[in-house]
Amino acid sequence: MLQMNFSGFVLEAGTDEAGRGCLAGPVVAAAVILPEDFHHELLNDSKQISEKKRNILRPFIEENAIAHAVCFIDNEEVDKLNVLQSSIVGMHRSLERLKTQPEFIIIDGNKFKPYKEIPYETIVKGDAKFMSIAAASVLAKTYRDDFMEKIHKEFPEYNWKKNKGYPTKEHREAIRNFGATKYHRKSFRLLPEQIKIDFEK
Repeated sequence: MLQMNFSGFVLEAGTDEAGRGCLAGPVVAAAVILPEDFHHELLNDSKQISEKKRNILRPFIEENAIAHAVCFIDNEEVDKLNVLQSSIVGMHRSLERLKTQPEFIIIDGNKFKPYKEIPYETIVKGDAKFMSIAAASVLAKTYRDDFMEKIHKEFPEYNWKKNKGYPTKEHREAIRNFGATKYHRKSFRLLPEQIKIDFEK
């Protein structure tokens, strides 16, 4: 059962990201402040619910949240920053875009850097414990999935609409056969036996 609030502050923002473990595409972060009476029976950690349910939840969260924001860190910036920093920077940017400033921030995971002077708490598996983090995980995941489906049309041989850029066997096979694209993260080990990959595309 998801809990509504961790801190006791009314304006508590939950934040989460999607796409950290992917070989291609952006890291997408989201931040959400929910009203105290928020309820939707489908809401859970985005990894625990189907794509169909996530797509029902997204407009509901956006319409009913006190504030919400999403931020994309593209693959080139991920390469510059590294993936952990990308997650933190993405969460900071999404918090910055909230139209209401939070009084407290709860973060999925165990790594964060202070944002302004706002008190915060990192919560391991927070997306399965608190509604605002679960809502942020749904937004981050659905926006990222939409982006991967869009760029799939440009490079269909990698089947991003199905694997969303994660290191599936099929995705690695396509990298082996076709090389890497402009959407691949050059700092990641794209192939287990990686020596040199052609980054011309």
